Amino acid sequence: MDRALTSRFNIPSTLSPRTSLATARRFAPAIVSAKRSRIEGVSEELDQAPARRRVRSAFADLQLQIDHCLFKKAPIGIRTEEWYERNSKGEEIFCKCWLPEVGVKIKAAVCFCHGYGSTCTFFFDGIAKQIAASGYGVYAIDHPGFGLSDGLHGHIPSFDDLADNAIEQFTKMKGRPELRNVPRFLFGQSMGGAIALKVHLKEPQAWDGLILVAPMCKISEDVKPPKLVLNALILMSTLFPKAKLFPKKDMSELFFRDPSKRKLSDYDVICYDDQTRLKTAVELLNATRDIEMQVDKVSLPLLILHGAADRVTDPNVSKFLHEQAISEDKTLKLYPGGYHCILEGDTDENIFTVLNDIVAWLDARTTPK
Repeated sequence: MDRALTSRFNIPSTLSPRTSLATARRFAPAIVSAKRSRIEGVSEELDQAPARRRVRSAFADLQLQIDHCLFKKAPIGIRTEEWYERNSKGEEIFCKCWLPEVGVKIKAAVCFCHGYGSTCTFFFDGIAKQIAASGYGVYAIDHPGFGLSDGLHGHIPSFDDLADNAIEQFTKMKGRPELRNVPRFLFGQSMGGAIALKVHLKEPQAWDGLILVAPMCKISEDVKPPKLVLNALILMSTLFPKAKLFPKKDMSELFFRDPSKRKLSDYDVICYDDQTRLKTAVELLNATRDIEMQVDKVSLPLLILHGAADRVTDPNVSKFLHEQAISEDKTLKLYPGGYHCILEGDTDENIFTVLNDIVAWLDARTTPK
């Protein structure tokens, strides 16, 4: 690790991707505690991808052994591969795939877009294994500025660039030998749902279906900034695009219904949980406005899943999308009492109910009749 990281977190500079689980456990509380605290400068030390990659490498084994159903009940025999692709802007993009065990024919490709601040390397690793165990090839990227991909942590200079990067990387993935002549589905969660919708709207004929979990596709009027505030925000974002204006607020109680799983989210050590950058906030608002104006162009077979008690992205927005989409094949599932993270933060039973609903929907559209 670099000196800044080891100095701040009090970790030996010899810590490597091969660090023993015992050593990682020894330093885990220190890193998590420092990362989650309001210590000046801690977030900046994970601002660039090399530092995030070193931290993730040190914690990879420990993360897989935490007491969460997605890891404890992970299927055996799932093949995984990790690699980096350089995109058209010169950024290194982290890519990962999860494939069924050897000898199982892949029914379809499922390409995943993660949410704001997140990564495809933590909770989604367990989600992907469950879907792969049902015969699907699951493919994912970390968006620029998030997870293990290049870019200033938490900075979105252009939401359209996120969608264009996803198209670029997924196009390469769809050309892999194991995916010849199989259906291809988009899968997006929260902000990743907005990215997946943007991808579909940019290339409406390139996919066979769209799965959205708690999608961010319209800002509710009760949380939308007043026009004067929004105009000031836009102006400031042009002057100080990378600045962090908004006070940091612990939203974990709104994300995770199960308190025990809420605590485990601290081990997602490379997530971005600092204040929102000005340009990022403006881009998120603009993206939802753009999607809201185009929902009547959503034409793919569509599955929307949403916790009915979600206070992060409004379930009514999912109802709006379901009503307005012109898809002939569209399904909306609302889960009573469910919060924002229905795939990671609910009871074990409810998490697997949602996963089974996703797999059943895919099976119905991939199994020969």
